[in-house]
Amino acid sequence: MTNRVYILHLWVRLWHWGNALAIIALSITGISLHFSDPNLPLVEFSLAARIHNVAGVILAGLWVVFVTGNIVTGNWWQYIPKPPGIIKRCLTQMKYYGSGIFKGEPEPYPPTPEVNFNVLQALTYWSIMYMVLPVVILTGLVFLYPQFAPDKLFGLDGLLPIAMVHYIGAAVILLFMVSHIYLGTVGPKVSSLFKMMITGWYEH
Repeated sequence: MTNRVYILHLWVRLWHWGNALAIIALSITGISLHFSDPNLPLVEFSLAARIHNVAGVILAGLWVVFVTGNIVTGNWWQYIPKPPGIIKRCLTQMKYYGSGIFKGEPEPYPPTPEVNFNVLQALTYWSIMYMVLPVVILTGLVFLYPQFAPDKLFGLDGLLPIAMVHYIGAAVILLFMVSHIYLGTVGPKVSSLFKMMITGWYEH
């Protein structure tokens, strides 16, 4: 018999899919702008620049929605690892991801209405959403409005260090996205966690 637990509210799911689409658009256009062969771009340069700018502003708006929604609803608490035994639970979850999952072992800390995320998820999501993403958004906005960039920063042209921070932060988010999609397949069924993000219900 399948047990169903309601985990994710509608606003979280809508924000998640909007955020995912914005990051995918930014990833594709960002790669096209900076790393593609000019003769073989993923997206034509001027179009990529326009899409990147619009998607960046949308991402910034969605981040404000995310932070505001978490404060208003109290959902911010889901991103805080819950004591006791945080380190022990981290190690247990790492062992599960590293080997247990391939042996068919049960998930050590399945989501519940009280605790949506295991401790590794909470730490990762908090780091991405409250540390890395704000830096990427801020540096991206400086690129969009370069008149606000300093003339010099650390003895270099003002935009150069900002560009490096932006690229590194974007790379971290891209790696997170790839791992996030992969780990989305490790529920009771391959489709379970994707379905949860659509319906809000976790089935196990």
